[in-house]
Amino acid sequence: MQVVYERCCGLDVHKKSVTACLSISNAGKINKQIRSFGTTTPELLQLLDWLVTAQCTHVAMESTGSYWKPIYNLLEGGLELLVVNAHHIKNVPGRKTDVQDAEWIADLLRHGLLRSSFIPSRSMRELRELVRYRISLVQQRAAEVNRVQRRFRRSQHQTFLSSN
Repeated sequence: MQVVYERCCGLDVHKKSVTACLSISNAGKINKQIRSFGTTTPELLQLLDWLVTAQCTHVAMESTGSYWKPIYNLLEGGLELLVVNAHHIKNVPGRKTDVQDAEWIADLLRHGLLRSSFIPSRSMRELRELVRYRISLVQQRAAEVNRVQRRFRRSQHQTFLSSN
């Protein structure tokens, strides 16, 4: 298969760890470097430094829950990022490791076989977050008003019953 990206990385993302497979193609030979990082900001910045130092151009990761979001936010800007639907990159079912997943993602990316999901711009993501937060506050307020009204009705019924 034709190599599309000579310096790319596949990330297997979890809640507390990220396994990275940096794939570098040089004169038909493939050099793979595997590293694991935590998901705290300093550790993700180490990941970014490692990728920049290796002159990585493209990074792909599965859209696993919401775990990909902080990684995307920190890596955004310096690298071409692809967040890929997990159904599009699933390997043969069975037992596999984080390293195997990262290698598989890197191989698919290296050959240009991954299609990125749509990720809105940073300003649009921030606006969406604010709107969703406002919606949740309005819903919480409505639920609280309903609770107060129910309690008030119960106390009225109890007062009415006790006076008769």
